[in-house]
Amino acid sequence: MKALAVSDAEKMIFALQDEIRRSESSRYDHRLHGVLLVAQGLTCPEVGRLLGDATRTVEYWVHRFEQRGFAGLLEHERSGRPSRIQDEQLEEIGRVLREPPGKAGLEAGLWDGKTLSAFLVQRFDIHLKARQCQRLFRQLGFRLRKPRPVVAPGTPEARATHAERKAAHKKTPGAGGRSHR
Repeated sequence: MKALAVSDAEKMIFALQDEIRRSESSRYDHRLHGVLLVAQGLTCPEVGRLLGDATRTVEYWVHRFEQRGFAGLLEHERSGRPSRIQDEQLEEIGRVLREPPGKAGLEAGLWDGKTLSAFLVQRFDIHLKARQCQRLFRQLGFRLRKPRPVVAPGTPEARATHAERKAAHKKTPGAGGRSHR
């Protein structure tokens, strides 16, 4: 039997790891799998490589499981600076991000870290840098999509040639964009 493979595996590994980190319950399940693999005889470095975590992280999971059982694998309060954004503000930001920045009174065409930073200052007087705003996008479940720059050809002949080349490189043939088999 032919082994299955995931297309663009390197990119998908990062996407899957992001998805695991997204919710509290999936992080708990992830830790459970790590401890299970150690219980089945794998070493912490082997488990870390398989799951994409540091060896020390897996060791922490095992020690906490040994000390407190399943409760040791649950999320707990993390130390650190409290968030400057309240839950109600976060909900409003999520709603605003679903609309173009122009509706929020900003001059940008697309949301990015700088644009969100400007919005937070304007609306809530909260100063976050662009990188922190990019984390906020991810926290709210948004993904960064950059538009592809297009340089338009100048003459009508060049535009026609450009359109032909563009059509020749399309992934799917036909006007509707679907191939019918």
